[in-house]
Amino acid sequence: MSFIELRDITFRYEGEESPVLSGFSMSAERGSCLIIEGDNGSGKTTLLRILSALSFPEKGSFVFDGCDITEKYMKVNMNSKLFHKRVGYLFQDPDIMLFNARVRDEIAFGPRQMGLGDEEVDKRVRDCMELFDIEKLSDKAPYHLSGGQKKRVAFASVMALNPEVLLLDEPYAGLDRKSREQLTAFLTELKRAGKTLLIASHDSEILSGIYDERLVMM
Repeated sequence: MSFIELRDITFRYEGEESPVLSGFSMSAERGSCLIIEGDNGSGKTTLLRILSALSFPEKGSFVFDGCDITEKYMKVNMNSKLFHKRVGYLFQDPDIMLFNARVRDEIAFGPRQMGLGDEEVDKRVRDCMELFDIEKLSDKAPYHLSGGQKKRVAFASVMALNPEVLLLDEPYAGLDRKSREQLTAFLTELKRAGKTLLIASHDSEILSGIYDERLVMM
């Protein structure tokens, strides 16, 4: 069995007649990088939402590391915490993710929710701000930042939990050339560190040296 596996998934949004995904199956191995490509509306974001257990299919199954991930399973607080500690999801629009008054509180939010002590939380916040070169933004309000800065803060908040799996929805959107190159280098290091990466992107060429497989959604 693969590390991540979807089997015969059907998903439709409430009020919609046609499903976004129908009889859809895919798998990913631990430590691999999968690029997810497709036109707008092909279901890339829906797929990532299912893989992050934010949406649940009406048919089919989602198996993560040998465990069936269902709505019932995720309603148990301990199960939900463990899953979201292991699986991090970066939304395409960082404004959806950012809601705290200061950048440092944004990055600290996840570790605090997981019950980590103040010393460990502070260490993770410092490390992630240094990693993404956002130390100077520490006390700023996220909604005052530029698009690229918001993306960095959102990514830092995901990495503060040090997840095993990263689900990235168009991570290059809104980044300038230098930031894109830095992101590629960072993703390369994550892959080398054994992280499992599933990346929805129109920029497969820039990721050509990283990914193991491409999934093209129609």
